[in-house]
Order: sequence, then structure tokens, then C-alpha cells
Amino acid sequence: MKAIEDIPDSQLLLFKSCMVGQEYPGVETSTCYVFDRLGIDYCINDEQSCCTGIGHYTDVFEGLTTAAIAARNFAVAKRCGYPNITCLCSTCYAVNKEACETLNTNTEVREKINSIFQEKGLENLFYKKDDMNPRKNFYHAVEILLSKVDKIQEQKEFDFSGIKTASHHACHYYKVKYLDVLGNPENPQLIDNIAAACGAEPVRWYEDRTLTCGMGFSQLHLNKDTSLQVTKTKLDSLQRAGVELMLHMCPNCQIQYDRYQPVIEREFGVKYDMVHMNIAQFVALSMGADPYKVCGFQTHSVPLEEFLEKNGII
Repeated sequence: MKAIEDIPDSQLLLFKSCMVGQEYPGVETSTCYVFDRLGIDYCINDEQSCCTGIGHYTDVFEGLTTAAIAARNFAVAKRCGYPNITCLCSTCYAVNKEACETLNTNTEVREKINSIFQEKGLENLFYKKDDMNPRKNFYHAVEILLSKVDKIQEQKEFDFSGIKTASHHACHYYKVKYLDVLGNPENPQLIDNIAAACGAEPVRWYEDRTLTCGMGFSQLHLNKDTSLQVTKTKLDSLQRAGVELMLHMCPNCQIQYDRYQPVIEREFGVKYDMVHMNIAQFVALSMGADPYKVCGFQTHSVPLEEFLEKNGII
């Protein structure tokens, strides 16, 4: 298991996520806003490419291609002096860690990728065994935020006291590499502890808390009825628990809940009294960030205006 004291606050490459960028760009701007306020040393490098996550988990990309692209991204991180890859997306986190393990342990794959790089004149991308450590060079942005909860609490400008929140910790964080997470993978509390630092009242356990969001990448498209039924089961549990705000750490989960909550309401004839945010958006908001210019709430499908007005934010 990771220890909170081992989470770095410097030399962090903030790994850009294609799903964040196209669906919820406010997650990235919120993370940057909070990192800047907390004095965290990070950079964004435009040479970095997609992790291939969606293609990888839907079997469009085979493993060699994913590992080669990861090796290239690792070279970019090391070359700019920010080797601690910090992900906004749980899928990016899992894919990068898995690729690093493959590159370190599978000599055939490593040599094949390096031979391809050499053939194309890209020797500067060569990956040597143990260039990166899957346990020491890869973090989720939520882990960075959790390591700074005391500073977050000190710098909050808006207190979310009394607001009932609930968390969804994302399968690709606590189920793919469950022996390498902060806290208990059976009952993760990362998001809840950060929310509590902002004054919120986390519902730390509710029925179906560890249930998947239902997306399953291909499942949303191949078995949409089943996918949405799983999501509805989770939303029903949240509604019974009186949750006002659900907090996420992965854009794919946020898509499933925020984009499809109105679809489920229409198709199943139900109505939910909750809104959705990424935890970085929530922290940024508590620190005084603009709900639209920084947090990007105008990109959400479930409107947040009533929630923001009710709590005196707008």
C-alpha cells in the first residue's frame, strides 16, 4: 500500500486526459488552480500523447502499441525533468502503471519497442529496464490533493458545511492495482476525506458504494440497457441516502453519471436530486474559483445552477 507521506509535491507531469479535455475541461483547469494555490511543482507538456485507454480496454489497440506509446510518454516526462506522472483520469493511471510494469518485466516487448524506435530514428525514446518505477513514478491527482488536505482546509474561502456528498472512487484506481492504493481498497475514503476538509458532510458508506459506474467502456455501447441499469442502481442508492452532490475522480465515471442521469430519468421515469463534480472542481470551488471560468460547470449535463444558488456561490 502507498503511504501518504510518500506522495510527492514536485516534479509532477500533469498527464493530460483526452476524456477530460473533450468532456470536462474544467477538471484540468480546476486541478491547475488548486495546484497553483498549494504551491505544487508541476508541468503540462504538449508533447505528451493519449494513453490509448479507451482503445486499449475495447481491444482496438493491442498491448504492444499501448506499451510503445507509454514508453514515448515516459521519455517525454523524463526529458523535461518531471518524471512523476500524475493523472486526472483513473484509466490513464491504470494504463500507464500496467505499461510500465510490462516494459520493466517483459524483455521481448521492451526490445521490440526499442527496435521500432531505432528503425524510425527515435533513439531518444529508448526505454531501459527500470527507467520508471510503477509504484514510485505514477500517481492520481486525487492522491496529491489528499496529501495536502491540511493546506486545502487552511485556504478554503467557501465552507460547504452540511452538504451531503458521496464519492465514487473509480474501478481503474482501486480495483486494477488494488495493492497499490492509498487506504483500504475495500472501502476507499480518498475523496471523502478531501471533501470533509472543505467542510462537506460525506456519506462514507451507502448501499452499492463499491458498485461500478456501469460504463465498462464497450458495455455502454454493446449492452447499453444493462449498463444504464447498473448506473440507475447506484443513483437509486444515492437518492435513498439523501446525497446532494456526487464527487468523482475519473471523467469516464463522471460521463456515466452526469451525461446519463437525464437519460435514465427520461427512460425509467425517475427523478434524482443530485448533481455531479470532479473532486478537483469541488476543491477549487471551495478555494474561491469561478464556477464557469475555472470549474467549467457549463459543460455538465446535469445543471448546477440551483445547487450553486442554494449554497450562495452564485
